[in-house]
Amino acid sequence: MSFTLSLPPIMPTKIEAPPQPQPQPPPSFKLNMTPCEAVHHLASSNAVVIFSLSDCCMSTVAKRFLISLGVGPTIVELDKESDGNAIRAFLNQIAGAEQAVPAVFVGGKFVGGVQTLMAKHINGTLVPLLKEVGALWL
Repeated sequence: MSFTLSLPPIMPTKIEAPPQPQPQPPPSFKLNMTPCEAVHHLASSNAVVIFSLSDCCMSTVAKRFLISLGVGPTIVELDKESDGNAIRAFLNQIAGAEQAVPAVFVGGKFVGGVQTLMAKHINGTLVPLLKEVGALWL
């Protein structure tokens, strides 16, 4: 007595990784705003904003770090904005002794640069802050 068992063929399943968040272009803010007003407008209307320079290695670190956490920050490349120098001068006033670029805002508040961002991550306060402002859903 012999039995033959026939099973349907096993089809390979392709598993795709979830899409990575993409940086958001800044909304238009050139409607006769001072640098202070432009920064305030962008920071208060987006969960996470990074004021950056496209050729700055620290700016690249901040952008890639936040994206790797699952955040889709709004990124303003100051060297590509017509009023970027004026905004950068205002950010210098806010930053004080700290390097002004990158300047990271979370929930409308100035967090600081890449060093402060990393320190908040190491001490465990960054992810809860990002969740609180709706930049992370995990």
